[in-house]
Amino acid sequence: MDGASNGFNRIYACFLNILRPLDGLGPLLLRLFLGPIFILAGWNKLTGIDDVAAWFGNPDWGLGLPAPVLMAWLAALTEFCGGIALVLGVGVRIAVIPLMFTMAVAAVTAHWQYGWHALPEQTLTMPWEWREDLIEEAVVRKEKAVALLKAHGNYSWLTEAGSFTVLKNGIEFAATYFVMLLALLFSGGGRYVSIDYWIARYRGFPVP
Repeated sequence: MDGASNGFNRIYACFLNILRPLDGLGPLLLRLFLGPIFILAGWNKLTGIDDVAAWFGNPDWGLGLPAPVLMAWLAALTEFCGGIALVLGVGVRIAVIPLMFTMAVAAVTAHWQYGWHALPEQTLTMPWEWREDLIEEAVVRKEKAVALLKAHGNYSWLTEAGSFTVLKNGIEFAATYFVMLLALLFSGGGRYVSIDYWIARYRGFPVP
């Protein structure tokens, strides 16, 4: 039994040694997935900062946040500059902290009241959905909208690019991005594939 166990341990250690040079691949893919999303989100805010500030500040049809102009600029610059940092792999552990804060604020202020799912999934992908009532209401509205479109529009043309749905707008995406950013906080930009790694190696700092 000990011989079999030792053999497995050797095989597993060999497997880990093979993976070791590639352990930067995970953080790299996370960075390249998230970076462009934040760059584009930040750029869209920067180019429409007045509209963003109005939405942030209006309590009736917006978020009702205090200091909306300041908040709009902070969100826009955090997303844009943070996204660039993720793509380049520079200052990753620092950049993800304000991005995580931005995602947490977005989840609480803009999405929490709509529950978890971004779309009204009739078959729940997560068991902790707390607004199933909105899913049921969305299904009724979708069926009504589809009936109207079939009766008064070219439904086949309208659905050529994808099926018709109703946006539920829950915290799903913000929470997912938060978790991905949290992983980068602990992993850093990744071995060999980030500027952070080469700066740390050049200056003699501990590297991942």
